[in-house]
Amino acid sequence: MIRGMRRVDLAYVRLASSEIARDINRDVVLEVIRANQPVSRAELSRLSGLQPSTISLIVNQLIEERWVREGATTRLPRGRRPTMVGLNDDLVMLVADIRPKLATVAIVDLNGRFLSRAQLPVTSDPEKTIARIVESMLRMKANHAQRSFEGVGIALPGRVDSATQRLRFAPNLGWPDFDIKGTIEKGTGMAVEMDNAANACLLAETWFGRMDGVRNAVLVTISEGVGTGILSNGQIIYGDHNMAGEFGHVPLDMNGPVCGCGARGCWEVYASSRAALRFYAESKPKVPVRTIEDLLRLAGEEDAAAIAALTRQAEYVGKGLRLISATLAPEVILIAGDIVGAWARLAPIIEKAFAESALAGVRPKLVPTHEAEVARLRGAAILVLQRRSSMASTVDR
Repeated sequence: MIRGMRRVDLAYVRLASSEIARDINRDVVLEVIRANQPVSRAELSRLSGLQPSTISLIVNQLIEERWVREGATTRLPRGRRPTMVGLNDDLVMLVADIRPKLATVAIVDLNGRFLSRAQLPVTSDPEKTIARIVESMLRMKANHAQRSFEGVGIALPGRVDSATQRLRFAPNLGWPDFDIKGTIEKGTGMAVEMDNAANACLLAETWFGRMDGVRNAVLVTISEGVGTGILSNGQIIYGDHNMAGEFGHVPLDMNGPVCGCGARGCWEVYASSRAALRFYAESKPKVPVRTIEDLLRLAGEEDAAAIAALTRQAEYVGKGLRLISATLAPEVILIAGDIVGAWARLAPIIEKAFAESALAGVRPKLVPTHEAEVARLRGAAILVLQRRSSMASTVDR
C-alpha cells in the first residue's frame, strides 16, 4: 500500500476507528487536507465522515509529525473561530531523476512545488556522476537552510533490487555495479530511497494526477527505453526483486535489432526515442539528428523524414500496447515521455495500431501525461514520504 503521501480515492476507502485501521483514517485525513487546504477540523470531519474527536487526534498527530501545520483563523457568523490547517510546505525532499545522458536534481515540497532545479551530465563513470549529483544537492540544501529536509529520492532508468538496494537491471544506463544509495547517503548525510522511473511516475499520478476511481492502470514511459509501472487493484506491483513490468524487453521480432539487454527485437528497440532516431538515420544517413527534441522539432516543421520516423515509432508503440492489454487488462494506459511532445500528431496512429492488434473487448483508455520529468521528480519525493510515514506509524504503535 502506498503509505503517507499517497493519492487516496475516497470511493474505495472504508473508514474505521480501531487501532488496526487508524493508519487508513490518517491517510484519508491527509488526502482531504491536501485536496482542500486550508481547511478547518470541522470541515475535515464533514468531508471525511470521521468523528470530530477522531479528526482532532489525527490532526494533532500530523502536526506533531510535521506533515501539516496550523495557519490563520477564519471568521464565522457566530461561534468559535476555527483554525485552518494545511500541508507543511517547509517539509521538503531532495530528489534526482537520472537518465542515460542527463540527470535533474531538485527540491520538492509536500505540495509538489519545485523550489530549485538543476541539470547535470551523466557519464559512463557512476562515481563521478554521483559525486556531481551530491555536490548539486548540498548546494541546494545550503541555499534553502531554513527548510526541513526529510531525505533523498532517486528515480532511475532501471530496476532496484528490493533486497540489496542496488541497481539490478539498467541496460540503457550502462553503469557497472555501483552503490548509488550508499554513496549518496554518505555524501548528503540523509537517507535515500530509489525506484524505477516508471514506478516514480505512477506514484506521482496516484498522488498529484487524475487517478481517482482507477484501480487498474499501467504507465508506459517512452524515452531512451520503454518502461512500465503497474497499478493492480489499487496497489503498485513490484514483483520479485522489483522486476515486474519489463514489457519493453519482451521481443516482438526474434530476428530484430539487438537490444541493450542482449536480446533481439525487443519492443524497446522499435518503440523508444532511440528507435525513432534510428528510423530517421536510416532514411537520411547524411543528416545528423542527435536528440529526440531535434526530431520532434523537425516534425513540427513538417520534415517528411522526421514525420515518417515518428509515425513508425508510434505504430510500434500501439502494437506493443497489446502486450499490456492482453496481460493485465488495465482500465487506463498512461503514456509518458518524449513521444507526448507530438501527441496530437501521433495519438491517432498509436490508437489505430493498438485497435488493430488488440484482443476483442473493451480497450483501455489511452491518456498522455504531459509532465514526464516533473512526474519522475515528484514520484521520487513520494518515495521518501512513504518511508517517513511508515516509520512514524510504526513508532506510534
